[in-house]
Amino acid sequence: MSLTPQTDQDTPADQGGRHGGGGRRGGRGADSRRRRRRVLRWSATVLAVVILGTAGAGYLYYQHLNGNLRKDDLNIGDAKDRAAETEANAAGQTPLNILLIGSDARDSKENQKLGGAKETFGGTPLADVQMLLHVSADRTNMSVVSMPRDTLVDIPKCTDPDSGDVYEAREREMTNRSLGRGGPGCTVVTWEKLTDIHIDHFMMIDFSGVVSMADAIGGVPVCVDKNIESRDRKGHGSGLKLEEGTTYVKGEQALQWLRTRYGFGDGSDLQRAKAQHMYMNSMVRELRKNAKLSNPGKLRALAEAATKALVVDPGLGSLTKLYDLAEELKKVPTSRITMTTMPNEYDTIQTGRVVPTDDATKLFRLVREDIALDGKDKKKSTKEKASTDPAAADDKIAVQVQNGTRTEVLAPAQGRATTVAGLLVGKGFTQAVADSSNTPTADTTLVRYPSADLQGDAQRVAKALGIPTSAVKKSTDVSGVTLVVGADWREGTAYKAPKQDDRTPDTAEALNASDTKACMKVDPDFTW
Repeated sequence: MSLTPQTDQDTPADQGGRHGGGGRRGGRGADSRRRRRRVLRWSATVLAVVILGTAGAGYLYYQHLNGNLRKDDLNIGDAKDRAAETEANAAGQTPLNILLIGSDARDSKENQKLGGAKETFGGTPLADVQMLLHVSADRTNMSVVSMPRDTLVDIPKCTDPDSGDVYEAREREMTNRSLGRGGPGCTVVTWEKLTDIHIDHFMMIDFSGVVSMADAIGGVPVCVDKNIESRDRKGHGSGLKLEEGTTYVKGEQALQWLRTRYGFGDGSDLQRAKAQHMYMNSMVRELRKNAKLSNPGKLRALAEAATKALVVDPGLGSLTKLYDLAEELKKVPTSRITMTTMPNEYDTIQTGRVVPTDDATKLFRLVREDIALDGKDKKKSTKEKASTDPAAADDKIAVQVQNGTRTEVLAPAQGRATTVAGLLVGKGFTQAVADSSNTPTADTTLVRYPSADLQGDAQRVAKALGIPTSAVKKSTDVSGVTLVVGADWREGTAYKAPKQDDRTPDTAEALNASDTKACMKVDPDFTW
């Protein structure tokens, strides 16, 4: 997509679309909504890097920093919208999922000055930066998934923990509006409902402290393939001006890099996200290798700025807890950190908005199943650990069979629950019955069970039908052994498990943190 150079600045005459509206992404009509969020675009990046890079470096000794931290509830949605807690692997290890949120709140003079638009002071904040950071159970790799702020999602019902205000569920809303519906806990539950990934913690950061943090870091190397000046003939743009090649940027210049859209590639928000990923990767490398950050003064300045800007859930509400988290994060080698953007496409109804694609569903599954996005995982066993509680006799196992064959484009295959229940009865499971009252949606066939004492029974049912034990899952959504016939078994009487593709989709635009050759492509209209 080719875009004409546009302004990156607000004008007093066009402030009405702050919470979204028409106009293609990157078009002129969106300009006034763009600039005041530019600082945000990289704030979650800085936050993640502070945690990644300063682990164990000494700032924990400054206990007064505890008082800087602000806390908010982790999840303010209904229990039914929560994703199930992640189960431990065979070694007893569990993955760690942290949602990084950048807020555009204008709740202070500092934030107002950075955000512009005086009339928006004290307005409803937006979650314009959203990144899910996933650390593998064995701590060998890390994945980051960014969601474009203009993604249309279903936002669940949320209750403000302070006021008690209830925000009813909304369909096809921009994801960044979730923050204004009771706080960051609503953004968390929105992610969980969309991805079915259980989120353990969140960290939120606002405008304030961003520039001082960039200065405290001491500079980060970035690269452009041509001279760039993000400024059009009318003087609009971030003002970034760099020579071709690699330059260390800090302070205001770092801010310009992370705000720049016009001049990078096609001028879209996705290009800006790519530049932010490059910056984050470079910063991780700098913080991990640069000995000057052992200087207590530099660390103090960085930690002061970071903690003053942070809002965290109670599980991270002290420096001790943040240190424990940092100790876990620093176990991951830089070469095993992968940055991605949620695959998306333009919505066919709302102009300029995007929706997740099938590749996004696949990306979420890889994260949910703790599969490394860099493709370097050792082959994992697909077998579920055998139950310590032996299965009952086949004719004593009660099985509910549900038809989950409906897809986004196909209606449920008629009679599947009855057919498969009949198969089980024919194999001796005389208590198997079709459950027509519940018709979930399942890409693949699953056997669910609610408690450990039924695990053996569930595994026995799966074995009888040739369903792999990896498809036997504990779930609080069922009251007994439940077979969900998925979209992969719409016909026939013999189940054949589909061959699973665990490669990261190309549309996720994966970028490895150790890639020192990454360089932003410059639009010829913005070179000099």
